[in-house]
Amino acid sequence: MSSVPELSVVIPVLNEEENVLPLIDRVRAALGVATEWELVLVNDGSTDRTAELVANSAAEDPRIRLVTLARRYGQSTAMQAGFDHARGRILVTMDGDLQNDPLDIPVLVAELEKGWDLVAGYRERRQDLLVRRKIPSWIANRIIAGITGVKIRDNGCSLKAYRRELLERVHLYSDMHRFIPALAAGMAGARISEMPVRHHPRIAGESKYGLSRVGKVLVDLLTVKMIRSFRMNPARLFGGGALAAALIGVVTAGLALRAYGAFDAEIAGSVIFAGVTLLWFSLGVFLFMLGLVAQVAVSTKQRAGRDPGPLLHEVHT
Repeated sequence: MSSVPELSVVIPVLNEEENVLPLIDRVRAALGVATEWELVLVNDGSTDRTAELVANSAAEDPRIRLVTLARRYGQSTAMQAGFDHARGRILVTMDGDLQNDPLDIPVLVAELEKGWDLVAGYRERRQDLLVRRKIPSWIANRIIAGITGVKIRDNGCSLKAYRRELLERVHLYSDMHRFIPALAAGMAGARISEMPVRHHPRIAGESKYGLSRVGKVLVDLLTVKMIRSFRMNPARLFGGGALAAALIGVVTAGLALRAYGAFDAEIAGSVIFAGVTLLWFSLGVFLFMLGLVAQVAVSTKQRAGRDPGPLLHEVHT
């Protein structure tokens, strides 16, 4: 394909040899020839014939592209690799297990064209197990909304549409793909819409999701909260920590003075309080200096032009 497509569909795949060819066929049928599009399938370390089948399809159809990672990195990293190689003005992500329906892609794109930066699908009549998938997802969505302040009904639904300019301001790692709306709203001020999408039961292959990811998701959620709050001003975070350490140091200094006044200076308690006071003040100084270094790093990155800058909605000339 020589021309730049209007739409890029990015799908990470891991051991989906039974699903990947029907998936390609359904994307072709859903998008047809009305729009210039490409399908970027990112092989995340599959050990079956997934990559071989995609490569064969890519050889016959230039709209199909295969990106193969060196090993299994995880869905977020695979999705980021797809973003890095996609060329469309509009990007759509979805799962490779046929539970998302490609027929929803044109609907999401039409909604995005109304002026939104991100359109998030939410699964109506979700076809997953109640205890292992639906209930944990319901709880997770409410925790994410409470901590980030971004109320998305179904953060776990991969079927979403984005403007390229938005994704250039978001970098995914770990399991961050679940938090793209929160990152987009916090880092770029993105305008977000939601739409119901179809959801089908998995017919072939094995699910890659489970309760084992809960701990990792909670850590990522804390990271997202930190990014949203302190990304552009890390000195506030470290300065707050330095102030707290200094206040605790003041308290232990008071206890040390009281110990010296009330007891013999040679007793163990007075020595311990003085030592603890020194540690807390040292920690305060360390955090303060760390905050200065982080703030200088942010400013240097902005001056060097490595920060993509604000997401623009309108420019009047």
